[in-house]
Amino acid sequence: MVLRRFCICGCYYTHNLFIKEYEMHVKFVDREQFLSDYKKILLSKSCYKPESLIPQLEEECERRRHAEAHSIRQRNCVLEQYTPRHPHLYTLQESFLDSQFLEVVRAAKQPDQTSEGLTCLLQDHRQRVFSFPVFTKEFCKMFVEELTHYEEAPLQKGRPNTMNQYGIKLDELGFTDFVSSLQKEYLSPITRLLFPDWGGGSLDSHKAFVVTYKEGEDVDLSYHYDNAEVTLNVALNEDYSNGELYFGPMRSEQSSHRTGYAHQLGRGLLHRGQQFHGALPIMSGIRHNLIIWMRSSEVRNKLCPMCDQTPKLVPVKEGFGDGFIQLEEDACFLS
Repeated sequence: MVLRRFCICGCYYTHNLFIKEYEMHVKFVDREQFLSDYKKILLSKSCYKPESLIPQLEEECERRRHAEAHSIRQRNCVLEQYTPRHPHLYTLQESFLDSQFLEVVRAAKQPDQTSEGLTCLLQDHRQRVFSFPVFTKEFCKMFVEELTHYEEAPLQKGRPNTMNQYGIKLDELGFTDFVSSLQKEYLSPITRLLFPDWGGGSLDSHKAFVVTYKEGEDVDLSYHYDNAEVTLNVALNEDYSNGELYFGPMRSEQSSHRTGYAHQLGRGLLHRGQQFHGALPIMSGIRHNLIIWMRSSEVRNKLCPMCDQTPKLVPVKEGFGDGFIQLEEDACFLS
């Protein structure tokens, strides 16, 4: 019997460390390598003491080395100590989903459906960026209440990713099955048609989190691409101003063209993960967005999107890792 073990790529420990003040992703192996690779460009950005950045990079590398163990502990703490405000939200129900979204899913599941036919039911923002209603307003309201309740709980929380310092990792909170059901039953029929060249028909894992933007914390998001094949971004509230998204080319392309997008409550934006995008600053209020990075091991096992090399597979103990798969013979089964 062959077992599928989810993995990360070894580059996670050294690559794509984000320096927010200079909007740079860097590689960090040691002091000598970092200064050799980045001293000149940092000086050009008016960073006159590049060596002063080394402690924060070392701290981030150390955090990553212990990230999996921390997440496991955090999940166990939530199970033992956290009482949900809305327990029924943790299991996906069709009543949470907008009726128009359900129509799109039904259309996508038709045997003779085409990508052209499906896009007629979506809002096309060009550059293969599409939007459509996903959740009802009632669900969004309760979900934000649940997130706020969790934020106020006296528990340590993990940050969503390198660039977003504020928000919630949904696997730690217990929404893994919810997101898996949403991806498999509702989103995959759509992505299969829209993004067949980006693993849209073979998505088998995800990373889901909620990002929060407000004054005094994160207010915007630098231009970047995601560690995903396909990304879904859903607005969970509307009591804020500005904060529009903007999209550029795929990271393998050269273009100065930008496409803007203004969030709407409950509406999801679907795009290829490796398409450059960013978020303009919000000017007032608080913005909550659900982000789902959907991944295909069939695609990323060939090339890691973060180091552009054949991935160096490091198995994880729990969860999906970064969506890579290692196949192993089950010793117990063989015996």
